[in-house]
Amino acid sequence: MAKKEAGTPATVALTRAGVSFTTHAYEHDPRAQSYGLEAAEALGLPPDQVFKTLVALVDGDAAHAVVAVVPVEAMCNLKALAHAAGGRACTMADPATAQRLTGYVVGGISPLGQKRALPTFVDESAQLFDVVYVSGGRRGFDIGLSPTDLLAMTGGEYAPIARERG
Repeated sequence: MAKKEAGTPATVALTRAGVSFTTHAYEHDPRAQSYGLEAAEALGLPPDQVFKTLVALVDGDAAHAVVAVVPVEAMCNLKALAHAAGGRACTMADPATAQRLTGYVVGGISPLGQKRALPTFVDESAQLFDVVYVSGGRRGFDIGLSPTDLLAMTGGEYAPIARERG
């Protein structure tokens, strides 16, 4: 019987691919209002360098789900995401759908090692950093890696999909 590899599907995928990354665990507070902002604060990182993973449906079709990776301090511009994905409109997937599609729980959805690879769009601001931080596949656990490796591992592309909260 094959021995199961330790770690999350995200860390296992990165390790198998030989990608350099760092792991950052912190004590998750279940009362936190924003998982991403909680991660940035707990890890002492600038919120524009920590990215959250969102699942959206293009033109309301669960068969055309996509992943948006945007800074935790920003919101996803759904119109821009739809345009990048070749659709007319996007809506956020409900938590149950996001969990079913990715294999991760909300607050721990990683763009890496998902159950089914979904088209991924990373906000173009990620290019400003040598290292970006994304969920490592569970609440209270982030991964640091280069934006280039993030794009390569997800088969993603950069797009201007973030907008300021307001």
